[in-house]
Amino acid sequence: MNISRTTSGVFAIAPTPFNPDGSIDFESIDALVAFYKRAGVNGLTVLGQLGEAPKLTQDEAVAVAARFIKAADVPVIVGVSAPGYAAMKFLSDAVMALGAAAVMIAPPASLRTDDQIVNYYRGASEAIGTSTPFAIQDYPLTFTVVMTPGVIRRIAVENANAVMLKHEDWPGLEKISTLRGFEADGSMPRLSILCGNGGTFLDFETERGADGAMTGYCFPELLVDVVRLAAAGERDAAHDIFDAHLPLIRYEQQPGAGLAVRKYVLERRGVLASAAQRSPAAAISPTAIAEVDYLLARLAAKDPRAALGS
Repeated sequence: MNISRTTSGVFAIAPTPFNPDGSIDFESIDALVAFYKRAGVNGLTVLGQLGEAPKLTQDEAVAVAARFIKAADVPVIVGVSAPGYAAMKFLSDAVMALGAAAVMIAPPASLRTDDQIVNYYRGASEAIGTSTPFAIQDYPLTFTVVMTPGVIRRIAVENANAVMLKHEDWPGLEKISTLRGFEADGSMPRLSILCGNGGTFLDFETERGADGAMTGYCFPELLVDVVRLAAAGERDAAHDIFDAHLPLIRYEQQPGAGLAVRKYVLERRGVLASAAQRSPAAAISPTAIAEVDYLLARLAAKDPRAALGS
């Protein structure tokens, strides 16, 4: 079930569930997997930026990945980003042995030049083993590392196991077009491009050539709808359903508060037993809760899936 350069669809970024005391809630992992299956996603990504991976020990990270992989019947990508290659290799080897479909690697914030970025990914590819497929995580808003289309092309050309780009640049629509142009002129092998940023620009990203989404919006059904409708050429229908969700997508995408909002909604949807995050964490205030509830009520008037009751 390994991913490839033609992988498409929606890979939901799964949060890591915690109990109020900070321990891992493994039963909610099973509930999450069942929830994503009902939503119709094509795969899962765990231990990502919003999976609170830095708050886990290595043993906990392996245990969380193992539970998701065991419960899922779709490909699971595991984030293995680490400051050094040794830790990256340890986690990558462990999760691939458990049946992961690929790993995802983000650049450390210390990288500044194009050559530094390319050299880092060359070393990462060698560390995890060239038979292990990986996704490049391009998220300059958080990692502060700017990857130009030319840098991504160099990584894809040099590393046969670089098969996917998790595209989270902002603004990033022209980057998608440029990369697809490289593919068309033969200067770069094809990359599967799945887009993040909470789905904020998914309506146009699919039109620019993205293969789908890799993000954790609290209504993954919406992501599935947009990707499906776009692929079917139903442009207006895709934009109509996307527009209905956009206020909540925008609210959930706030830096610092976004994960708290996402977990709150997933708790309200009956997926997570608790919206708890592991410390340190940003809390969601009563005012913010009231605002999210207001957005949910407004959304329910256009999409009955948001009618969650009191």
